[in-house]
Amino acid sequence: MKPPDPFAEQVVGLLTPLGPVRSRRMFGGHGIFMDDVMFALIASGVLYLKADAETEDAFREAGSQPFTYKRNGREFAMSYWRAPEGVLDDMAALTPWAERALGAARRAKGK
Repeated sequence: MKPPDPFAEQVVGLLTPLGPVRSRRMFGGHGIFMDDVMFALIASGVLYLKADAETEDAFREAGSQPFTYKRNGREFAMSYWRAPEGVLDDMAALTPWAERALGAARRAKGK
């Protein structure tokens, strides 16, 4: 069994104001969940938050980029955007971004 990932534990700790948040190892990174909804992911030591049509512009305006991966020589973007610069240093700044991500994930799950 692999030891806990310190960054994933830190992120879960920072997100506790939202409620019972947990992480799960996935695809070489971690999925961040509340209830049965994945609203964030950690890949290569970077936190990405779920976005949708309602929230994507806010991420773009904050200078964030979507999570991308390559497969068969093609690049694909997912609906998870890099947490804006500096929000991991300030829980008061992170919480509204995480709430947006949780809302986007819940809307996606409801479709």
